[in-house]
Amino acid sequence: MPQDALPNGSARDHGQVPEGPWSRVTGMQAKLHRWAAADPGRRFDDLFNLVHDPATLYLAYCRVAGNRGANTPGVDGKTVALVEERTGAREFLDDLRAQLKEGTFRPLPVRERMIPKPGGSGKLRKLGIPAVADRMVQAALKLVLEPVFEADFEPVSYGFRPMRRAQDAIAEIHFFGTRGYRWVLDADIEAAFDNVSHTAVMDRVRARVKDKRVLALVKAFLKAGVLTELGERKDTLTGTPQRGHLVPADLQHRDVGAR
Repeated sequence: MPQDALPNGSARDHGQVPEGPWSRVTGMQAKLHRWAAADPGRRFDDLFNLVHDPATLYLAYCRVAGNRGANTPGVDGKTVALVEERTGAREFLDDLRAQLKEGTFRPLPVRERMIPKPGGSGKLRKLGIPAVADRMVQAALKLVLEPVFEADFEPVSYGFRPMRRAQDAIAEIHFFGTRGYRWVLDADIEAAFDNVSHTAVMDRVRARVKDKRVLALVKAFLKAGVLTELGERKDTLTGTPQRGHLVPADLQHRDVGAR
């Protein structure tokens, strides 16, 4: 996988991941990315074994534990610190891996939290906070799926991609601005996360993935439901929560492209 497609939010940069698991996962990612780039029509099978591989789960655990939301509980009230105190990381990951392998893992509803939108408009944005175990499985899924889908993105796409940021898009806009371009189009899809079609999402995933266990896991997260701040359980017929690892977590970045 090329340099600009290395894992996003790399825990290795902070010395949190031993060399063995890091090398195993990045080696796996490099192969997936190379195969995806070489054959744009390829649909990948047997990815599920990579998701529950001990090295993948361990790296996913380090990523979740190193995230600023590690101490924010989901609907089960657990934080990373509580898991480590009561169960221990190794036993927790062993149990999570067993659930995945046996097909008994089921994601919990996300805990909804309303926060003010930036800009002082008075409007609120919905955040969905997954349980710790769900975050780790999502992070493991992302480690496996990201290098495949990275191969299909356009070079001018900057939003929520590894080793890319809004400042890079701005720099490219400045570059084209010195070469005769005079217009920049800024557009936004209202409530995009809330209204995205699950069918459309799954169709896009199926275009690259044919492993039914991975597809079922992605769909299970989409359909996990929401527990509102009032304690009501709601089904998720459309949309995807803003906060999990399978969707962009940093809400301050926008998908800005220069053409």
